[in-house]
Amino acid sequence: MNTNEAIYEYCLRLGDTSLILAHRLSELCGHGPILEEDIAMQNIALDLVGQSRIILSYAAQIEGKGKTEDDLAYLRDAFSYRNLLMAEQPNTDFAHTMVRQFFMSAYQYFLYTHLHNSADETIKGFAQKSLKETIYHLRHSTDWILRLGDGTDESNMRTQGAVDELQQFIDDLFDADEVDAILLQQKIGADMEQIKKAWHEKVKEVFALAKIKWEPANGGTRKGSRRGIHTEYLGYILAEMQWLQRVYPGNQW
Repeated sequence: MNTNEAIYEYCLRLGDTSLILAHRLSELCGHGPILEEDIAMQNIALDLVGQSRIILSYAAQIEGKGKTEDDLAYLRDAFSYRNLLMAEQPNTDFAHTMVRQFFMSAYQYFLYTHLHNSADETIKGFAQKSLKETIYHLRHSTDWILRLGDGTDESNMRTQGAVDELQQFIDDLFDADEVDAILLQQKIGADMEQIKKAWHEKVKEVFALAKIKWEPANGGTRKGSRRGIHTEYLGYILAEMQWLQRVYPGNQW
């Protein structure tokens, strides 16, 4: 694998993750617990779509086959998607949505902080723009984890249940491979071990304040997103997201 191929794959991982996470949040439009939160979740979703467009456009440019970000978003099947498994998990309840968002925002915060000085100018610019938005995403989800965890017995129970359910996808966040190794050597990508350490420290700190028990699972975790191995949920997401482009190819707003 050469450097350009590695950059292309890396951009798919970044763009697909933001796109699928945005779609999950967009499913809650009109269903937020309060109007202010409904608007906040959709604003975060829009931020994520914007991030996805930037980096998928770059992926299309790197690939050099005349495609656009729309082609990459709407004309690939689940096996070609590289989004993290965490991003595709369903909105079981509000606690699940916020725990998932907290896990993902903390991950993206530390990732973009490292990519802030990438040797690739496009990835560097993407990270600098995205980091400004992700700081808000992390603050917002952290506030909700604290409110839910240190709230009523019911909210604590649901938050703890969401943590226990979603932690099986944590190892997938940091599952480094050849792509990461190539780009780290070129000072383009990020060191996943450093991100993993910072992420765990942040999560431990917030959960202690929220009175959430935190014992990361040893074994029994699910990985494979970087190889196109996903949970059953991604296919349903893509069926909903892609149907218009599949039925009426080439249509644009």
